[in-house]
Amino acid sequence: MIHDLMYVELKTGFADNGPAWIGYVKRSKSGKTIYFNDHAFQRGNGISGNYYDVETGEEYWISGVKKRESNRHWAGQGKIMLDRRAVPELLEIIGEDTLPGLFELIDMEDRFPVERIAAILNKQKERCV
Repeated sequence: MIHDLMYVELKTGFADNGPAWIGYVKRSKSGKTIYFNDHAFQRGNGISGNYYDVETGEEYWISGVKKRESNRHWAGQGKIMLDRRAVPELLEIIGEDTLPGLFELIDMEDRFPVERIAAILNKQKERCV
């Protein structure tokens, strides 16, 4: 149930310039599922992502926040949406006093769909039995 600051980027349908966020995630007790922004992700063997959305199957790249601010792929571009609450922590991680221009501040709610996803995963398990 740890809340970590992480980088999340949608890869499905995009090259290296999909929508991207830095915000707080919640991990399941087992650590197998990551909850973020009303989505749930599990590790997968995708083409360009390292996680997939449990409900949609879309691929995402999810990682810790990089100290050198290079969260996007070197060929990627576009603003990264940053949870306004995370500014002090991000500044500490990157060792800066002000944010670089590559971020767009947004207000994010903690929406972690634990119960909804548990029901979906339980149905999937029942089908496999």
